[in-house]
Amino acid sequence: MMSTFSEIIQKKEPVLVDFFATWCQPCTVLAPVLKEVKDTLGEAVHIIKIDVDKNQSLAATYQIRSVPTMMLFKDGQQLWRHSGLISKEELITIIRAHKK
Repeated sequence: MMSTFSEIIQKKEPVLVDFFATWCQPCTVLAPVLKEVKDTLGEAVHIIKIDVDKNQSLAATYQIRSVPTMMLFKDGQQLWRHSGLISKEELITIIRAHKK
């Protein structure tokens, strides 16, 4: 069964949402960084990728103007947002800071 976006962001653990596009070069660079973050944090974080071209209404709802844009949610609340590239270390620090 497919969960809806609003169901996914209601989780108790932080949910990192990566709004990306297949044609976006920085998005391609970010993909392995997100995998490393997931490998490091495991079950402590959920990471979902949203293709802005396939999910235009969702991208519009969250006013995604540039890709990649990452957002961190927990219990349905947006805790953090960042557009552009970010290091694995920075991302892990931010997720851990919001885990409490």
